[in-house]
Amino acid sequence: MSTKITTSRRDFLRGSLAAGAGAALVTHLGVARAANAAGGEELKVVLIGCGGRGQGAIRDCMNADKGVKVVAVADAFEKTAKGAAESLRKEEGLAGRVDLPEDRVFSGLDAYKKAIACDCDMVIIATPPGFKPQQYAEAVKAGKHVFMEKPCCVDAPGYKSLVESNKIVDEKGLRVGIGLQRRHQKEYMETIKRIHDGAIGDITFLRAYWNGSGIWNRGREPWMTEMQYQVNNWYHFVWLSGDNICEQHVHNLDVCNWVKNDHPVEANGMGACIRRYIGDAKGTGQIFDEHFVEFTYKDGTKMFSQCRHMGGTWNNVSEAAHGTKGTSNCANTIEAGEKWRFKGENPNPYVQEHIDLIAAIRKGEKYNEGWFGATSSFTAVLGRMATYSGKIVKWDEAVEQGADTFPKQLAWDAPAPVQKDADGNYPIAIPGVTDPYKG
Repeated sequence: MSTKITTSRRDFLRGSLAAGAGAALVTHLGVARAANAAGGEELKVVLIGCGGRGQGAIRDCMNADKGVKVVAVADAFEKTAKGAAESLRKEEGLAGRVDLPEDRVFSGLDAYKKAIACDCDMVIIATPPGFKPQQYAEAVKAGKHVFMEKPCCVDAPGYKSLVESNKIVDEKGLRVGIGLQRRHQKEYMETIKRIHDGAIGDITFLRAYWNGSGIWNRGREPWMTEMQYQVNNWYHFVWLSGDNICEQHVHNLDVCNWVKNDHPVEANGMGACIRRYIGDAKGTGQIFDEHFVEFTYKDGTKMFSQCRHMGGTWNNVSEAAHGTKGTSNCANTIEAGEKWRFKGENPNPYVQEHIDLIAAIRKGEKYNEGWFGATSSFTAVLGRMATYSGKIVKWDEAVEQGADTFPKQLAWDAPAPVQKDADGNYPIAIPGVTDPYKG
């Protein structure tokens, strides 16, 4: 990783990274209060991003600890924020743990700031990944513990922002969890521990897959501005999702980085937008159907990565490690001499990741998953830069030179960062033409 880490995202984000004396005082009070919430005492949590994953995350958090109380929700869209609040208020079994008056149900592109400013101990961030770096920065500036869903960034400036925020987390003694739940899944944990202990020998190469049939594609409503359409249909725009290699495949890339205890230093790859460009989805977004990437770690080890959204093709979501003594699927089996398979209890990892974070908050233990959240997210960005350009892209150069995809102005009536051409298509990368550091 480059040792020269600077923040270059626009003033919208830059201001959120400041950590003055006033912020430090707020942090001290927030940490002390949360750390003392032991033995099931109240832990006030706010939710930013009220879509399906956000509503799942807040329920996972409440299932993890009976002391959790949700005190605010925020979403870019009013209907989504109000719908989530009403659903939580009515949910059986949450009586007394949902405190959501109408004045703490926030909507709009700045709603996250209002939620973070509430009297709370922890922030759950489950928004489109393009927004996460600035929301994370705002939360840690305010001295809040954070659970942030993956991926955590979609470009190089976002990655550098995460690095700066992670430093603040460590300086302030905050606790951060990241929604890469395989790291809290017992079968993965035991299997990868055995790999680290030498069960398959030295790693010779790794494989990672997220091949599936596809994802939702939301239509344009008559009332929507172009910015509203893109934010609502966020998966299909690079500045919001980072493409499917970031949004979903990050899980598998993270497992391979975990096995290596490192991140790749370069990538080369290929990809294409075929069905999305000529099929029913034409003119609805700009992401690729498929990516293949050869990643290289600094010791020369290769990781071969596939992700695809295409019906009627081979589906596979998995990882594999190959070593000098055998192989492993990284999840629950090792084949090296005698075959080993995980047979222990395997609690729900989506709940377990919250259990582990809250335990660290209550005990005052150091806990910052933001570091691997940042590196695994940028591993996916590195892969996208390679597939979009068709060029070899190196980690340090990507960090320092990678393009800023975020809008110059973030407002519903502001120009969206990508626009349709005369044929009704959004700009789509062309390997061999697209510059990896500009596209």
